[in-house]
Amino acid sequence: MAKAEGSGSRRLVRLPPLGLEGMLELPPLPARGLILFAHGSGSSRLSPRNNAVAAALREADLATLLFDLLSTAEEADRTNVFDIDLLAQRLLDATEWVWKSPEIRALPIGYFGASTGAAAALVAATRLDGRIAAVVSRGGRPDLAGGALANVKAPTLLIVGGRDTEVLALNRAALRRLHCQAAIEVVPGATHLFEEPGALEQVVELSRRWFVDHLPIEAKV
Repeated sequence: MAKAEGSGSRRLVRLPPLGLEGMLELPPLPARGLILFAHGSGSSRLSPRNNAVAAALREADLATLLFDLLSTAEEADRTNVFDIDLLAQRLLDATEWVWKSPEIRALPIGYFGASTGAAAALVAATRLDGRIAAVVSRGGRPDLAGGALANVKAPTLLIVGGRDTEVLALNRAALRRLHCQAAIEVVPGATHLFEEPGALEQVVELSRRWFVDHLPIEAKV
C-alpha cells in the first residue's frame, strides 16, 4: 500500500523472481522519469548516501526505486558482490517489473550505480537496446563492465573523489572505452565514500543535473 508523503508516495515492493525488497518513491509532482539504484560492495537499499541522492532526485520530479540486489544468503558469499552478470540480471529483473507496473511503466528510466553496482548498471543498459535514458556512477567500478563498455548507448556520467586515486585511474581508463556521450566529474578532496564536508552534496547536484538533462520530458505520470 502506498504511504502518503506530502502529495508524493512511498511503497515497499518485492521484486521478482526472489521477492527482494525495494522502496518505490514518487515525487509530489508528476514524475518525469524513474531512477533505479544499483548498490555495490554489499550495500543495500538502506545506503544513506544513495538515499540522500534519491531524495534530491525526487525534488527534481524524478521517482526512485532503491532495492536489494542480493538476498541475505547471497550476501554471505562475498564473490556475489563482484558477480557483475548476477547484479546486472537483478537490475534487469527490476526493470522488467517496472515495465509491467501500470503506475510507472511509461516513465523513462535511468540507472544510478555505486561501486560494483555501476558496472552492473552499464552491463544491464547494453542489454536493453538503448531503452535506458542515462546512467550515473558514484565512486563506481565501470572497468568491471569489461567489453560491455564499448556497447553502452546511454549517456553516462562517472563521479569520482579526487583522493580516491586508484578508482579515479580506473574510471579514466573506462571513460576512454565508452563510445557514447560520457563525462567524468572529479569531486576535489573527496575519498571513496564522499564523507568529506560538502562532497556528497556535489555528487547530488551532479547526478540531478545529468538525469534532468538527459531524460526525455514528454512522459509524466
